[in-house]
Amino acid sequence: MKEIKVPELAESITEGTIAEWLVKEGDQVEKGDPVLELETDKVNVEVNADAGGVIAELLKEEGDDVEVGDVIAKVDENGEAGGSSDDSSDDKQEEKQEEPKEEKQEQQQSTASEQKEEKKQESSNEQEGTKGDVIATPAARKRARELGIDLSEISARDPLGRIRPEDVDSAASSKNEKKAAPKQEKKESKKESSEKTEFDKPVVREKMSRRRQTIAKRLVEAQQESAMLTTFNEVDMTNVMNLRKERKDSFLKKHDIKLGFMSFFTKAAVGALKEFPLINAEIQGNEIVKKQFYDIGMAVSTEEGLVVPVVRDADRLDFAGIEKGIADVATKARNKELQLEDLQGGSFTITNGGIFGSMLSTPIINAPQVGILGLHNIEKRAKVMPDDTIQARPMMYIALSYDHRIVDGKDAVQFLRRIKEMIEDPYDLLLEG
Repeated sequence: MKEIKVPELAESITEGTIAEWLVKEGDQVEKGDPVLELETDKVNVEVNADAGGVIAELLKEEGDDVEVGDVIAKVDENGEAGGSSDDSSDDKQEEKQEEPKEEKQEQQQSTASEQKEEKKQESSNEQEGTKGDVIATPAARKRARELGIDLSEISARDPLGRIRPEDVDSAASSKNEKKAAPKQEKKESKKESSEKTEFDKPVVREKMSRRRQTIAKRLVEAQQESAMLTTFNEVDMTNVMNLRKERKDSFLKKHDIKLGFMSFFTKAAVGALKEFPLINAEIQGNEIVKKQFYDIGMAVSTEEGLVVPVVRDADRLDFAGIEKGIADVATKARNKELQLEDLQGGSFTITNGGIFGSMLSTPIINAPQVGILGLHNIEKRAKVMPDDTIQARPMMYIALSYDHRIVDGKDAVQFLRRIKEMIEDPYDLLLEG
């Protein structure tokens, strides 16, 4: 009989949740066949059979939390497909039924007599202990009567074995502490149960997925462990929209992908990060690590929650390369095909709430990064032009959340201002790109 265990997944992943069993008891499997889908903090992975044979027993159910090294199933290398564990359980029940009733009765009688003997022995020992002479001062005896303490239960600190009043007080305080302990446990249990609010009207309760639990935990940690602050600016999108309109057909024909807004903002972000390197850094202990690479995380919304796959070396990619990289990681995310390496090592993140209609938000930093750029919906608003005329222009609010521990407000404001300048002059951005 071979065991199937949860394998080593990655350094940062030590546990997961069984999302779906791909086999059932009695199924024939070959070595390396996938047997279940495991949901981890970041991605879903398949666990394969360590040996070929028949699935003899599934030790965990869907929804159970498991850790690396846990035994989750057993494989019978000599078994035949179609066999069910119900047969073995039926045999066991038959064997139990065949066991003589007389033997059971004898065992019960012997066990009962043994328990009676043990109780008699304990009571006799207690009686012998109370009959023994106890040396105690009159004051100690009086104090023991007042507190209801048995002198035979008190250990004397006097070298001669004489019990004094302070010994009685010490025994009484320890006794009170023991009584208070279960009360405290009850209070804590009541507190935990009170966290679940009861409603008079119908509600639906469902367990959070492991990924959603991790998202919740990481977002709270980011706010608790960083001095997060957000600064805002607005961008006139007229020139980008005109350029995109002019080039979209030729761009699609040449590169087989559409020209979107994200490539412009990614290029602008990389250019601004080069000018303000602390926003492309992170804190490790008492050191600031300035990254000399530009792996940009792209926040993608999926059914299971938000994930942030990374477009590698964005500074070396042209507009088409960035668009293809974004499309690739977004497709993987929505099809649940992301690998761990797709999510690790980003230096800065861009999130676009505008695709859902968001006008303004304060994005939360993707720790251990120290900056995240938030994009929002494009709306026509009245704008005063340099010649004092008022025009309706397509405007977008942009936000930068940053860790104030290493990024000063001046740098954050100037960083966002630099992105605004590059987006409003995209021709220059294209030439630099």
